[in-house]
Order: sequence, then C-alpha cells, then structure tokens
Amino acid sequence: MTSPAAHGNESVHDTVGAYVLGILDNAEATAFEAHLAGCDICAEHLEEFSGMEPMLALLAESPGPAPRPLSVPPPPPPPPALAAVPGPRLLDRLVDEVAVKRARRRRRTRCLVAAAAALIIGGPAVAVVVSRGDDTRTHQATADPHPTSPAEDAFFHHMPEKAEATDAGTGVTATVGMEKKAWGTHTVLELKNVKGPLKCNLIAVSKSGEEEVVTSWSVPKWGYGIPDSPRPAARSPLYVHGGSAMNRADIDHFEVRTFDGKRLVEVGV
Repeated sequence: MTSPAAHGNESVHDTVGAYVLGILDNAEATAFEAHLAGCDICAEHLEEFSGMEPMLALLAESPGPAPRPLSVPPPPPPPPALAAVPGPRLLDRLVDEVAVKRARRRRRTRCLVAAAAALIIGGPAVAVVVSRGDDTRTHQATADPHPTSPAEDAFFHHMPEKAEATDAGTGVTATVGMEKKAWGTHTVLELKNVKGPLKCNLIAVSKSGEEEVVTSWSVPKWGYGIPDSPRPAARSPLYVHGGSAMNRADIDHFEVRTFDGKRLVEVGV
C-alpha cells in the first residue's frame, strides 16, 4: 500500500479500490482498515466501489497500457444505494494499481513453479545442515533408506523365541522369530544367502500337516544376505513380517518355498 508519508492523504484515499478487490496483503489491509475507521472520504469511496470488482479485474488483466475509463462500456446500472461512480482520475489510478499488483503475483507464481521444477529434476539430492559444536556446514547428501525396518526392529526386540536352519543343498539360511498373539502367531523371517530373481512364501506347517502361507515376497537378482556381494544392499539379510492363525503350540515347522514349489529351507520349531 502506498505510504501516506510519501504521497499524502490522497494516495490513502485511492487505496480503497485495491481494498475492495482484495489485492492488499494482510499488513496493508490492516493499516487501511485502521485509516478507514476515521475517514469519511474512504468510507464514501468504499460504498462507490462495491460491486465493481469484475469490471476492474477485466481492465487490469487486459494487455498493454490500462485502457482509459472513458473507453470502457458503462457497467450495468448499479442498485440505487450504489449509484455513485468514482471520478475518472481516481478510477484510472485504481486500474493501474490493480494491474501492477497482479503482474507482481504472476511473477511470484512463475518463480515458485521454477523452484518446484528444479527440485523435481534434482532428484534425491538434498541439502543437509550438520552442526557439531560451533562447526555448522551445509553439504549434499543422498537420501538413504531407513537403517532399520519395522520387521527388523520386531525381530531383534519383540520376538521372544527364534529358530534357525541352513539348507545344505541351497545354502539358504532362515531364522524365524515368533511371538504368541491372541489371534495366532506373529512371525518375522530373517533370510540370508538367497539370490534371485525369485518369488517366495513363508509357510507354517502344523503338527497335523495343515499348511498356511504366512507371508510372501520377491528376491531381486542380486539377492539378500550375500556377504561378499559387490552391491551393498545385497549384503544385508531380508526381514519380512508375517502372521499365522495357527496357535504357536500347533506349529511344527516353517518352510521357505518358491512360488513354483521348490523348498529353499525348512526351519523346525
């Protein structure tokens, strides 16, 4: 909003149109409302401009210099209470002010779009601020996966019973963590020394021979739990959650099988 100290009271009176259009920011609108409370001239202008926002917005959006008020077709007759029309000089200033405000908003929108595009193109690299005592520095870091998964956390901290086995033929090692639940048995599988591509199931087998799929997953070609793998992600074991409706006391063993029925390892419990 134009400062009264810089341009006199006439500029403050002219701002009523921008206030009606809602293009003032919060600070400008608050300052003008404080002025409006004690200014009869602005109160009169506020009544004059009410209902004229569509016409002024059209003028402000037109390309090139803002058209003069005399060349604009007269608006539809206003209600009797709004019959007064602002003078040409005041209306001209209002149109120019609206045009400047909207051009400023368009420039700001283009800047925000450009910044968003830069973030999308830039990918996962993010700026990180590291503070160590008085040493604060900014560097580029690549977003890494969370060091532990919920399944891994449950395996090490919430599984009171674990059973492990390694198949002599396939070399696959599996450890099944078990936790009794009212609904059955909560399990977490730790799987090592397995290469893909494979799709696998963890199957619970009861003492009566009943089978139930506990959970399923896929193994990428580089595998899981391969200590000497050149791929860092492949050196870590796989941890997957599962749940069986079987009571823990009814389970005889677990089997890791591929979708085509090949057994990779059996874990007795």
